[in-house]
Amino acid sequence: MNDYEQARRRYRFLRNCVLASYLGLTVHAQELPPKVLVQSAQCLTAKDFLPATKATALRFGYILDTKSYPGEKVIYVVDYTGSGRSDGVVFAILMTQKDGRQIYDIQNNARFVRSKDGEEGIDFVEPPLGGTWTQQHLVTAIKSIERLRTITVRASDLLRPTTGTVCVSYTDGK
Repeated sequence: MNDYEQARRRYRFLRNCVLASYLGLTVHAQELPPKVLVQSAQCLTAKDFLPATKATALRFGYILDTKSYPGEKVIYVVDYTGSGRSDGVVFAILMTQKDGRQIYDIQNNARFVRSKDGEEGIDFVEPPLGGTWTQQHLVTAIKSIERLRTITVRASDLLRPTTGTVCVSYTDGK
């Protein structure tokens, strides 16, 4: 094999590596957000918990919890409002099913900032309902969510809940 052929093979190899890398990044970038997160965020929008924004996408983090409320399933969702993870709003949403429909019951929310003074580095700017137990659970959720990747959801996907989703909140009837 002459030098010209070796150079062409090297070029094709590098080109294919770059192409494979690009396609891998594209596939990852187009990954759909988890359905449970989208439906939760749709309910937060429907119940006016997410502030109006001109942004085309929002950044979230979430965890599912089956231990804090025995026999219940809770999703903790953080809507990051800043460019990093230094501030946001955390929500506790009880998840149940009835007649084949998924019910998201917004139980609590609190606005927080990272600080050196607050409990475990979290300061509640707008504290949650409830006492110390609630705050401790929300702090634990925030810290757990921080260890996971953020998920971007298009604002247009949050305009209304999907069929089969029921949204309720502690603010209903007020």
